[in-house]
Amino acid sequence: MQIYKVGGAVRDRLLGRPVSDIDWLVVGATVEQMQAQGFRPVGADFPVFLHPKTGEEYALARTERKSGRGYGGFTFHASPDVTLEEDLIRRDLTINAMAEDEQGTLYDPYHGKRDLDERILRHVSPAFAEDPLRVLRVARFAARYAPLGFKVAEETLGLMRQIAESGELQALTAERSWKEIERALMEPEPQVFIEVLRSCGGLMELLPELAHGADTLPALHQAAKLQQPLPVRWACLLRGLQPAAIKALNQRLKAPRECQELAALVGEFAERADHALALEPASLLEMLQKFDVYRRPQRFEDFIAACEMATLGSGYPQGEYLRGAAEAARAVDVKPLLESGLTGQGLGEALKAERLKALEAYKSA
Repeated sequence: MQIYKVGGAVRDRLLGRPVSDIDWLVVGATVEQMQAQGFRPVGADFPVFLHPKTGEEYALARTERKSGRGYGGFTFHASPDVTLEEDLIRRDLTINAMAEDEQGTLYDPYHGKRDLDERILRHVSPAFAEDPLRVLRVARFAARYAPLGFKVAEETLGLMRQIAESGELQALTAERSWKEIERALMEPEPQVFIEVLRSCGGLMELLPELAHGADTLPALHQAAKLQQPLPVRWACLLRGLQPAAIKALNQRLKAPRECQELAALVGEFAERADHALALEPASLLEMLQKFDVYRRPQRFEDFIAACEMATLGSGYPQGEYLRGAAEAARAVDVKPLLESGLTGQGLGEALKAERLKALEAYKSA
């Protein structure tokens, strides 16, 4: 039995980046041998075990072959006879197909270290084209390592185009697609993810609404520079689409509720926000009511942030104006209205009228 550290932990150590999760590979062992040493099995599709003391995951070396469509269409074979090289060749990129033994010796049968040094994202073998999820993964790695100068190899882009043209991307579940999109949006240069997908034809297959839309990538890049949260980044990317397209995209990908809501609101109200200084109080109040700034102030803050990103740091005085308007509306005290005996619809209408007065005063101040 031989144990190796594999994948991202080896890659990031060589890049001088922090190593968080460690994947361990076990060569030459059986399921029974692992269990006899106290490892607890957790893998449903292939043998993965938890270390009895550290809780880290240890996987038996395995091979795989294509047996159906989509990400899950593979048959795995784990055996003590599977070699380290046979396990590593099934991985996506050469930089992820390196291993270290317990003495720290590097095993690099597919020249991942060379590609690290040359800043190249290159597939390990032609079997890369069998897994459509790898189109998104490579684009995500491109977004992560763009600040270090990494580029996708032309031959790898060619295989990604082959996958996109095959229709295999349509076999990905919404959950798997969104997981990769979400992770990519939180990378340092998420706009690169979209650019790579566009260059290989994957954008038209997965996110056709964005393929010919407005250029929102500078705003997305700005959101990443300022470390905005996921909903703001998603809203920046979708800004400029028609409401129906935003709704369709959100529903098809099963995006989280916060992302769906903010993207829809930015699509509906961003242009109004851009002209906030000229808005009549009634129009301003309608907008604040739609956002429910009284109970969900953070959502309005995220909306303003998404609008600010589109200016690319050139300033957005409308933001402070909208924040002030929201504060003026929130400052209206409902207590006197309750004490006057108002309830139900009458109370709601009176409260709305008071908030309108507050916004009129705010605008004229």
